[in-house]
Amino acid sequence: VQQHFALVPDFTVVENIVLGSEPCKQGVVVDYKSAVEAIKKLSEETGLHVDPESRVEGLPVGVQQRVEILKMLYRGAMTLILDEPTSVLSPIEVEDFFKILNGLRDKGRTIIFVTHKLKEALAISDRITVMRAGRVTGVVNSEGSTPQILANMMVGREVELKLEKKLVTVGEPLLEVEDLWVRSDKGLFAVKGLNFTVRRGEIFGVAGVEGNGQSELVESLTGLRKVEKGRVKVNGKDVTNAPPNELTKVGVGHIPEDRHKRGLILDFDLAENLVLGSQSNAPFGTRFTMSLGTIYDYAQEAIGKFSILAPSEKVRVKYLSGGNQQRIVVARELGRNPDFIVAAQPTRGLDVAATEYVRTILLKMREGGKAVLLISSDLDEILQLSDRVAVIYEGAFVDVRKPEELTEEKIGLMMGGVKPES
Repeated sequence: VQQHFALVPDFTVVENIVLGSEPCKQGVVVDYKSAVEAIKKLSEETGLHVDPESRVEGLPVGVQQRVEILKMLYRGAMTLILDEPTSVLSPIEVEDFFKILNGLRDKGRTIIFVTHKLKEALAISDRITVMRAGRVTGVVNSEGSTPQILANMMVGREVELKLEKKLVTVGEPLLEVEDLWVRSDKGLFAVKGLNFTVRRGEIFGVAGVEGNGQSELVESLTGLRKVEKGRVKVNGKDVTNAPPNELTKVGVGHIPEDRHKRGLILDFDLAENLVLGSQSNAPFGTRFTMSLGTIYDYAQEAIGKFSILAPSEKVRVKYLSGGNQQRIVVARELGRNPDFIVAAQPTRGLDVAATEYVRTILLKMREGGKAVLLISSDLDEILQLSDRVAVIYEGAFVDVRKPEELTEEKIGLMMGGVKPES
């Protein structure tokens, strides 16, 4: 089961499950009636409850994942390989999902659970194989192991899983968002009347199940999507619907959630990617020319400063690891010395060492009096780094609280649109 589901949105559940293995009457007509009965029986046996005749595009992501697993079981699979299966699930959905996996295991199925979430690996696995740079570094039993042991095996050194968060005096507002409304690609409102402020020396975290308006919020604040209604101010200046280059000039940085689509040009070399957007500005160039010597000197300095592992500044970034690609994005954005940075899923797909590095950088920005808007599906990251946490559901904030006031159970309820009483 792939991390990004391979389902046809316009098809029903049964049409998706039997696709390519359709039962036929007399070898010609697809027998959907027998397929529906077979899927209902399989759902009951496994606890993967779905309505076979529902259209997939209207299903929650947790139910879509059940459809993916049923596709495999319908074909008689005894071994399931699940790639980052909890990346789009709320804590409550993860708990239900683990019950289903344990049930499948108890019925004799083998499950390979690929994840970078150490606590989840320990919670669901009987044995854990740790890999680094394509090689196995060790195999341990879950019982008696800890996240710290796994992290050290993954990186090959002692890793700080719990980063020090210094006491910082919060300053004046850097970002002010008033009654923000933004449409999705389908033309529906994905962000609905948001009001919030991010101050100097503060990390403001936004948590939620993916697909609840986070991407549209980020794009509206970084000049990539139109604001339909409302106002955005940075440093007191109205920047509503300002283009990205104007936002850069007023001190806005952006670490995009998809570094390949938004953050890098993979066929460009490392140095060229480090100056993207600034290549026509001094000292890197003018409107008509670029100073390649200056650019490559700057790249060599950035490689050392941001611990980018690369054979040279002239290597194409597509040949670098995800962690080093992310370091390039971070180096470029911080090199512009922004006052405010939007960090969207900044550690997604990164190993433990690269994750530790990016989180440390964000905390240093906070300590330096900058403001950070952190959008992440990693609850540990949100709770560890944020000074305030907003939980978003269907484009609106359910509540905004300090991390010490939250538990995974409370966040799970809020991710489903329920505001806890206390």
